[in-house]
Amino acid sequence: MWRPPQRIRFAASAGRVPTAAEAAASRLFSPIDVGPVSLDQRTWVPAMVPWRATEEGYVTEEVIGWYERFARGMPGAIVVEATGIRDVPSGPLLRIGHDRFLPGLSRLVETVRRASEGRTRLFIQLIDFLAIRRRPDPKKFFERFLAITDRHRAALPGLSDADIRARLSAMGQDELAGALTAAEMEALQFGYRERVTDMQHAHIRELPQVLPGLFADAAVRAEQAGFDGVELHYAHAYTMASFLSRTNTRDDGYGGARENRLRLPLEVFTDVRRRVGKQLAVGCRFLADECIAGGSEVTDAMFFGAAFARAGMDFLSTSRGGKFDDAKQPPVGAAAYPYTGPSGYECMPQFISDERGPFGRNAEPTAMIRKAVRDAGSTVPVVCTGGIHNFEMAESYLARGICDIVGAARQSLADPDWFRKTLLGYGADVRVCEYTNYCEGLDQKHKSVTCQLWDKLPSGGNERRTSDGKRRLTAPLWQPPGQAPR
Repeated sequence: MWRPPQRIRFAASAGRVPTAAEAAASRLFSPIDVGPVSLDQRTWVPAMVPWRATEEGYVTEEVIGWYERFARGMPGAIVVEATGIRDVPSGPLLRIGHDRFLPGLSRLVETVRRASEGRTRLFIQLIDFLAIRRRPDPKKFFERFLAITDRHRAALPGLSDADIRARLSAMGQDELAGALTAAEMEALQFGYRERVTDMQHAHIRELPQVLPGLFADAAVRAEQAGFDGVELHYAHAYTMASFLSRTNTRDDGYGGARENRLRLPLEVFTDVRRRVGKQLAVGCRFLADECIAGGSEVTDAMFFGAAFARAGMDFLSTSRGGKFDDAKQPPVGAAAYPYTGPSGYECMPQFISDERGPFGRNAEPTAMIRKAVRDAGSTVPVVCTGGIHNFEMAESYLARGICDIVGAARQSLADPDWFRKTLLGYGADVRVCEYTNYCEGLDQKHKSVTCQLWDKLPSGGNERRTSDGKRRLTAPLWQPPGQAPR
């Protein structure tokens, strides 16, 4: 991952630890309605991909164990990882693009209900993504993958297509830059990647006609599986975020001006809302700032947030960055990872940072979005995430009107019980995330995501472990003193 050049070290702390009485009287542990769904407290575990599904997208025992462990901490809400809405191969990511996935998802819902004693509401994040390929070996690229066109033939006249391939393969980078298109150079250096602006492809042109139905079908399945709500994934490097982006220059009414870029996300929401029951909460996660050159900024996000609120979304959750546009070049045989560049750092900053530090970089933009939503006459709850790691910080966000619900991913990973410990008066026992991004490094390699802090604690001897036996797959269990283990 990219690192700021300043290399300033920061340390997360437990902050001021409240008594049980102070916690019980706090904003953080007060109830809130998310559309038709009531949360017992304003604590939210955002979507994290743990790489525990099967290659076919099914729920596994490891997936069940992952969410069961978070549910034992009894947060107000958990959002299940980005779950693919298409019935296409997509690696070890959960999928919801066919009814055959329903039994596993239903079991997941039932597990969270049981483990949280019915206190935690469960949402699922619905995602669509376009094709991306691994960076090819240059020899194979020129021999097999590059489509020879009249442009190449004109640049190298008199040669057969086979000889053109051989000649291109022998060129240096400067020569290639003149012989290949920008898209061909990117496919060679980073791996082929589809964009929503690739209007030469029929399936890309047809996305506005196809995606509302796919998202709606997935939401119906989520409702059938028993989820309390769905979070439409409009953030980071994926299809819907790309429609919202300033880089979306489509000329079919779905790109260019803000209103046009917003059109498909609203049509998706409208179709989802029409197809599911009133008891299912429907909201979205979107970017407060793309954090890339030429990308959308907080002024765009304010416009989008107000429009989403007016359309009737039940919650808005903000993130930032995480784009392919500035990702590092991957090694040959690996795919580009959208959290390796400066925008990726903005999404998951670590303890080595710049003067702004790694904690709360998303707070001010989220506050601006929330104000735009309130100015539009809406009271829809806004969720803020980004480096929140203690009660004092979370309570401050709520008191200052930055957000209405506090989301914590890495801190919840470090200690899934941190909300519960705080509420019960054991805040001093919370394991505070060190923000080394050990977990992010595992995610980048598509390995089972865990926390290095888990393995610093004594082993009970019966925990599920990674296939190499070296790491716990879930956090150590915790019970309040004097209580029997559940």
